[in-house]
Amino acid sequence: MISRIDLRGEALPEGSALRDLLPRAEFDVEAALEKVRPICEDVRHHGAAAVIDYGEKFDGVRLERLRVPAEELSRALDELDPAVRAALEESIRRARLVHREQRRTTHITQVVPGGTVTEKWIPVDRVGLYVPGGRSVYPSSVVMNVVPAQEAGVEGVAIASPPQKEFGGLPHPTILAACALLGVDEVYAAGGAQAIAMFAYGTEGPGGCAPVDLVTGPGNIYVAAAKRLLKGRIGIDAEAGPTEIAILADSTADPVHVAADLISQAEHDPMAASVLVTDSEELAAATEAELKTQVAASKHIDDRIVPALSGKQSAIVLVDGVDEGLRVVDAYGAEHLEIQTRDASAVADRVRNAGAIFVGPWAPVSLGDYCAGSNHVLPTGGCACHSSGLSVQSFLRGVHIVDYTRDALADVAHHVVTLAEAEDLPAHGAAIKARFGWKVPESK
Repeated sequence: MISRIDLRGEALPEGSALRDLLPRAEFDVEAALEKVRPICEDVRHHGAAAVIDYGEKFDGVRLERLRVPAEELSRALDELDPAVRAALEESIRRARLVHREQRRTTHITQVVPGGTVTEKWIPVDRVGLYVPGGRSVYPSSVVMNVVPAQEAGVEGVAIASPPQKEFGGLPHPTILAACALLGVDEVYAAGGAQAIAMFAYGTEGPGGCAPVDLVTGPGNIYVAAAKRLLKGRIGIDAEAGPTEIAILADSTADPVHVAADLISQAEHDPMAASVLVTDSEELAAATEAELKTQVAASKHIDDRIVPALSGKQSAIVLVDGVDEGLRVVDAYGAEHLEIQTRDASAVADRVRNAGAIFVGPWAPVSLGDYCAGSNHVLPTGGCACHSSGLSVQSFLRGVHIVDYTRDALADVAHHVVTLAEAEDLPAHGAAIKARFGWKVPESK
């Protein structure tokens, strides 16, 4: 069901050579660009009508309008299962605790007497948050996108989620209920590349969507391609690829836990990646046995779990020791990384590349998906080596405010003029000289 990659017995290669030995899903955003380009152009020129047309084509439902009426949000919340509501409220509470602590404050640095640089953090004005539909329902993604935006102080928050034929063209009611719980009343029944284009270009008319400054949230390859295409016109969080888990484990790990966690990621999508890195042959064998038992008792076996576990993106990677395992998981740069080893906290502290790290047997990825307080919108495809997960910082811009007196400028004027002339930009120097009667003051 799951393949093995044996890296024992020889020195591990460095850098990309090691990455090339590891399993990874194929996710060709570049190829999808040409498919989404005409969709985005159509939305640019024809607005809501184009989004509605593509909703009919891809989602099988013809809408009269894109914006979800306020009464539908209220109805969804009123009809929400009380247990689901309680779980969402606890997820929101914990996420707020964590994300509230991330907000940066204004900092003033006195560079010299009379000369200061202030770094001020300003939230973006308006964001578009994408919540995927398709195989599963993701009210948790509403929480993970909205909470950091709100804690950052963003004033304009709009959500798009694909229309569902079985719900009369509205997004799934649990998603609508989550929006209502969070106080978001601007929700659109739009999915795929056309939703990203709607956010980027806006739509006119009653119930129209004003353009946004930033788009966040995971989606399929066409959502990722639209983000790439429209980046620059809008800011984006990342081009999210198939979800992935890596587990670094030694002989102390429980194969029941390990197998369950691999399966939990595999049930997302047939392209989901589940990777175990271990120095224990016994754990590898026991995990393989557990996978057979647990998969047989699971839901979504044939359409998601088995294709994901048996695909080229999933494997058990055997290494000589935990040190070698750390090199492997750092090269892999997992979206979610579990550490199930002796002294797991110390091992986790040595990890450099991961979207989020889950320490020990009692912090599975599922906890982070819903109720740890952490954010589950994380870098995929090895991007954890250079990118972070969604946070309050994703919605803030740092702006420097420069405030110098005449004396403070005079003291450094000769350096500015010298550097301007060294770069053959004499007008830069002239802008300094003009303030002092065209004579550079001497340094004190």
